[in-house]
Amino acid sequence: MNKDVKIIVATHKKYTMPNSDLYLPLQVGAEGKEELGYARDNVGENISKKNPYFCELTGLYWGWKNVNADYIGLAHYRRHFSVRKKIQKDEQGKFKCVLNEQELEKILEKADIVLPQKRKYYIENLYSHYKHTMYIEPLDETRKIIEEKYPEYIPEFDKLHKRTSAHMFNMCIMKKKYLDEYCTWLFDILFELEKRVDVTKYDSFHARFFGRVSELLLDVWINTKGYKYEEIKVIDMQGVNWLKKGSAFLMAKFTGKKYGKSF
Repeated sequence: MNKDVKIIVATHKKYTMPNSDLYLPLQVGAEGKEELGYARDNVGENISKKNPYFCELTGLYWGWKNVNADYIGLAHYRRHFSVRKKIQKDEQGKFKCVLNEQELEKILEKADIVLPQKRKYYIENLYSHYKHTMYIEPLDETRKIIEEKYPEYIPEFDKLHKRTSAHMFNMCIMKKKYLDEYCTWLFDILFELEKRVDVTKYDSFHARFFGRVSELLLDVWINTKGYKYEEIKVIDMQGVNWLKKGSAFLMAKFTGKKYGKSF
């Protein structure tokens, strides 16, 4: 393709990767871990040690600071972008459906930002869903930080109480100037949040709230800025157990039992 693009594939384990130079497999949380044979997020300017709390954001930060490309993206070892209408069910077939150079080039003719299709929450708004399934303190503290440092973003942040859909997974592909702007804003907020909320109060699952808060902040940023973007679907290479996920949500909503793991 004519444009210089690198999509980081964040992973913590050995896994099948797209067979394309478009993709850059990256071992996240690599500090002190056995090498997997991929690029590692603990070289160059990095926050690899924060991975137990920041999740795939250590990969986003590493790409922002260390990858030299016109466009930079982030995907997951088990989640990838795709424009195919019909997705094959087996793993080999799924990987054939992963976004390729030719498909991406056509998309980037329309917009400089690519986001996953919004996930819809049919029962609750984004804020109440977070409150029922996670501990709300980090999200409420995030609002205080934004009000102090970036008050012009508060109107969009407060729409979390009304909106029922969002671009999730921290996945994106952005022209470098937009990624610079977004990451400068995002990590300034998250590093301040790190100072204010004690992660040791939570178990290992809930201590990863930085990655979850950032999922909700992406739309706060892009809606405030009014930037044009293109949406494309996300395919899950391992599938999602919607029965278990739905049951866990109903337990959280009606009994107060928070999520205890990812689904």
